[in-house]
Amino acid sequence: MTSSKTIFVTGATSGFGKSIAFTFAQHGWNLIISGRRTSRLEAIADEIREQYNVAVLTLCFDVRDRDAVTQAINTLPHDWKQIDVLVNNAGLASGVNTIQEGDFNDWDRMIDTNIKGLLNVSRCIMPMMIHRKKGHIVNIGSVAGKTVYLKGNVYCATKAAVDALSQAMRIDMLPHGIKVTCLHPGSAETEFSLVRLHGDEKAAAKIYEGYDPLVAQDIADAVYFAATRPEHVVLNDIVITSKAQANPYYFHKQSAT
Repeated sequence: MTSSKTIFVTGATSGFGKSIAFTFAQHGWNLIISGRRTSRLEAIADEIREQYNVAVLTLCFDVRDRDAVTQAINTLPHDWKQIDVLVNNAGLASGVNTIQEGDFNDWDRMIDTNIKGLLNVSRCIMPMMIHRKKGHIVNIGSVAGKTVYLKGNVYCATKAAVDALSQAMRIDMLPHGIKVTCLHPGSAETEFSLVRLHGDEKAAAKIYEGYDPLVAQDIADAVYFAATRPEHVVLNDIVITSKAQANPYYFHKQSAT
């Protein structure tokens, strides 16, 4: 391994997770990256190794699969268990419906990924950090966890849970000297809307028309900043939006000319 620092990023095959991985690699960190898509995960790992000459370990699993998560993390080689930063990034929105019209499969997908997935990974890595009395957990929440909006219901609830769990982690980790940050992005142009709208590319593209949304690099920069503060400093709660967004519901969009 080429560095004394290691970061573990879930959901690293696209969007925020991919940008976070590249940003930390650029600064010489070793990486453990996980995701569900093996070929894309390996391609990203190869690209990072070639560009930045850091060590990269790939773990292919779905964060919803507790047995797979436990097996992958508990069998990490000894050197890879020295995890300095965990970024719980894997998450998604699925569907846009009122509760009375909601799809049970969409609900399960969001709850199992955004809440249970975060817990599955954290439960495995926290004891490693506690043993070292050192570490930093960064949870990717959302402005949707701060303000509920029409047809956001279950997604908003899952991100509110991420906010609450981050507060709970902060209390539980306090005696062990482990930092906890929760970062809440606003609208960002990634695969998020495409996934939420079940692959409807035209509808997904319209979400970002008329304003400059956040991009994945904006979030990666914020995560890196939070992770590199002095030892006594913790950025507990970060809300980040584009200039055009006030909250999940209010945007200032320019008309097309």
